[in-house]
Amino acid sequence: MAKIRSLLTAMVAGVAALSGTAKAQSVAAPAATGANAQYVNAPIMKQIPNAPRPTGHCGIFETCASTKIGLGRGDFMIRLSGVGVLPQDRDSKVWLNGQHLAGVHTSTTNQAMPELTLEYFLTDNVSVDLIATSTRHEVSASGGAVGSKLDVGSAWVLPPTLTFAWHFRPHKRFNPYVGVGATAMWFHSMHGADGMKLNSGFTGGPSVNVGFDYQIVGNWFFNADVKQMFVRMHAWAQDTAETTRIKAHESLDPTVVSAGIAYRF
Repeated sequence: MAKIRSLLTAMVAGVAALSGTAKAQSVAAPAATGANAQYVNAPIMKQIPNAPRPTGHCGIFETCASTKIGLGRGDFMIRLSGVGVLPQDRDSKVWLNGQHLAGVHTSTTNQAMPELTLEYFLTDNVSVDLIATSTRHEVSASGGAVGSKLDVGSAWVLPPTLTFAWHFRPHKRFNPYVGVGATAMWFHSMHGADGMKLNSGFTGGPSVNVGFDYQIVGNWFFNADVKQMFVRMHAWAQDTAETTRIKAHESLDPTVVSAGIAYRF
């Protein structure tokens, strides 16, 4: 009898152990088999994280790691400057009805205006630029038979200038240069004094310049420039009755001084 009781007790304990193991296996995730077994028990993400923000963005007024330092081949710039046009009036000759007036000298006033410049770098050292502006000048005569001062009239001048410049320090913040080029001059909106008709011919000549660019921040540059142009003016004036005709030749040779801000594209 004791042996039978011990056998029943062992059987009950074995059944209990088997039922507990089965319950634990039913709660756990089923074992995966095959090549994808390593991915089955991966944790499930409750929320997809935000994508990282781009780090290469650079503001228009910022100097970043991606900002190119200095100027070089392929750069294109637009520059807005304040410009002063200072005619030198080196020499002049005046004729009245075909007769030369000895001692008479013509002069032209200085003027200041905004100026637009387009510049492109052909190589690291060589650039080509074109300036465009228009200034209004008063013209007067003095000396000889004219006396102290005689008002001749006024004229607007459009002097587009094409310049090739050599830059000494490419890819540096401070970059000085020298240049040579050519200037063409159109005179327009001319008005003579005292009812006189005033006219002038197209003219042009060589020019030289010196200046520098300095990188302020990002793609913004400061520029200072001095140009010396060598051009002559040929003008005619006559009264409405066409009885008085004046002809004048003058070496304007203006010095053009400018300073402004440029942006590189």
